[in-house]
Amino acid sequence: MSQLYTRREIRAAALLLPLLMLLLTAGYLATEERGEVAVHPHPSPPDSLLHLVAFDPNEVTYEELREMGLRKWTAHAIVKYRAAGKIFRIPEDVATCYGITDSLYRRLKPYITIGEAYRYTPIPRRRSAFRRDSLSRRPLLALSPFRIDTVGAAYLRAVGALTKRQAEVFVRWRDLRGIYDLEELKECYTVSDSVADALAPYIIFPERERKSLAAEELPVDLNRADTATLRRIYGIGAKTAANIVRYRQNLGGFYRKEQLSEVPGINEANYEKILTQIFVDSCDISKIDINFAPSSEIARHPYVSPRSLRKILKHRQLKGGWSTAEEFYKDDILKEEERERLRPYLLFGPLGGTKTR
Repeated sequence: MSQLYTRREIRAAALLLPLLMLLLTAGYLATEERGEVAVHPHPSPPDSLLHLVAFDPNEVTYEELREMGLRKWTAHAIVKYRAAGKIFRIPEDVATCYGITDSLYRRLKPYITIGEAYRYTPIPRRRSAFRRDSLSRRPLLALSPFRIDTVGAAYLRAVGALTKRQAEVFVRWRDLRGIYDLEELKECYTVSDSVADALAPYIIFPERERKSLAAEELPVDLNRADTATLRRIYGIGAKTAANIVRYRQNLGGFYRKEQLSEVPGINEANYEKILTQIFVDSCDISKIDINFAPSSEIARHPYVSPRSLRKILKHRQLKGGWSTAEEFYKDDILKEEERERLRPYLLFGPLGGTKTR
């Protein structure tokens, strides 16, 4: 009797059977994997299936979530979150649950109500205008009026205004330079502006020991006065005097005294006082030769914006300059407000003739 299968066929079958088993197993696993992908990240249920009501995720039951239209895996995820010992402190915690998509959370958010027992409540902090010493556990001393020229480091520390080190540095700085107004107090690098402003209602400043300007020395030309003269004007301290000189240099001089309000450090309180003690000689103004001035000189002027600077340089390169102010203004380089402010500081020429103001 002859053999049904040859030896070669038997060997081939022995090799193919394991391969066939592997293919069948892979196909089965792929089917299961596709089933898993379809189970977990399911799309959110349509609005027509949702019947949402206010609920606390810390107390709502699985059945109540299902009654609201949530799919079973979504309801299970919320309950499982609590079972793990976690608490929903804020509504956004619900969005961290598995299966809660962004679109579903947006629909749930208006109905999420966190109970007071679970709600996150920030720990109230004692409000203070000062930076407290983290090493100190002593209660702060109540503020009362004090003289800035005699106050000690211990008091400044006791009211919470400065740390021990800051207070000691401040006292040495004060004894060396003297403090006669709030502006000079803020010049001390250990005293922040917020601390100085908080202390201001309680500070008694000493009388400034300096010679005031005599009646015949007033008013003072704002374009020619140096910092020493400016400091003798009532209402101007050392820092403000330096700011006036710096601003005057960038500006090219003041053409009217109301420009003083543009200087940093000039506030409503001292502005009116200073105006009665100054005048402005507009002949002392330094003008910008718009046709030849380097870009750095034009950019330094407070009235020239970066946008206007770019347009000035571009038009100047294309045209070679302007002969008159009217020609310059026709190019519509400056806005109307810029044009009026900058007009006294512009000089045109020469492009082959005499300079034109």
